[in-house]
Amino acid sequence: MKKFFVLALAAIFSVAAIAQQAEWKQMHDFHAVMSKTFHPAEEGNLKPARANAAELVAKAKTWQSSVAPAGYDAKVAQPILKKLVIACTDLEAGVKAKKSDKELTTLITATHEVFHELTEKCRPGAEKH
Repeated sequence: MKKFFVLALAAIFSVAAIAQQAEWKQMHDFHAVMSKTFHPAEEGNLKPARANAAELVAKAKTWQSSVAPAGYDAKVAQPILKKLVIACTDLEAGVKAKKSDKELTTLITATHEVFHELTEKCRPGAEKH
């Protein structure tokens, strides 16, 4: 019984260590801004997209320059992060150019899709295509 308890405790600590290693702060920081920007746009509210476009660019660039934590595939992440920075920059340019709501919706949707491509392909345990 004692041996079982020790093994169970070791497994719990191993899972906790893996979970800590798998945290990518810059990804979470970007997601926090993306979430409060994209979801209102889905409902036709583009105020947050206009207000947060520059912050999305900054967060994407910070994420791009960060080091991928253990478990993430940096070789897969880097080209997609480059696409994310471009998509965010395009959104910001659209806001500055006072593009229509329809055009801004297209831009924020494209940015959101690149974000999901990143999270789906780079997270620990993600299937490689």
